[in-house]
Amino acid sequence: MSRRLTSLRVVRTEWLNPRMIRVVAGGADLAGFPDTGHTDRYVKIVFPRPGVAYPVPLDLDLVRRTFPRSHWPLTRTYTVRAIDRAAGTMTIDFVYHGDSGLAGRWAAAAGTGDPLLLLGPGGAYAPRADADWHLLVGDEAAIPAIAAALERIPARVPATVIIQVDGPQEHQDLRSPGEARITWLHRPDQLLDAVAGLEFPPGAVHAFVHGEAGAVKQVRRHLLAERGVARDALSISGYWRLGRDEDGFRQDKAAERAAPEAATAG
Repeated sequence: MSRRLTSLRVVRTEWLNPRMIRVVAGGADLAGFPDTGHTDRYVKIVFPRPGVAYPVPLDLDLVRRTFPRSHWPLTRTYTVRAIDRAAGTMTIDFVYHGDSGLAGRWAAAAGTGDPLLLLGPGGAYAPRADADWHLLVGDEAAIPAIAAALERIPARVPATVIIQVDGPQEHQDLRSPGEARITWLHRPDQLLDAVAGLEFPPGAVHAFVHGEAGAVKQVRRHLLAERGVARDALSISGYWRLGRDEDGFRQDKAAERAAPEAATAG
């Protein structure tokens, strides 16, 4: 992921539904933001801590060398929904959790001219042009990446989409040149049950499964063990974990990566 800091300003905001806020931002820095072919293109949004005097312009490497860790800015990871080079804007959709959370509260309060600092982009997935059909599975956190992927699926190519949200008020109008069949699950309906109940079309599938880590792990096991999907035909990642904020989730993942090394060393 690029360490380049991009500095933008909010152009406008829009509530897509009661739990999704769209922030459109722009600025001269966007001209230097790298283009990638990934539809899961993501950035780390930088949130300076209130009351801390940072260098201007913000130099994160300098901050991490010279400031105590408790003063480092916080970051939150979000998918870039779209970039409009002609208009000079970037669109990011935020899930809103009310008074909890950091980024959603910021998006709800954001106004025209507010700064938006971000690192990136990263990303690894785009729908394969040679796939016979596509499977896109996720929850509300994955909707921006799923929506971007749908727009890149070729005409007449089938796409089966399963998205879990709280209720019908969170549905979005998602469009694709392909032949998309979209199923909206309302909690407590489970992603695993919905995927296990699918009749797979013939041919090679390219699958994208992102969302809550526990649910993603279940679907991954099903696709590999019971459906025989090749590993290189899967893009699977947990975006978040139930009961943990992003900082806690990062700590969990770091501990999981270290655990096999510790066992080997012992």
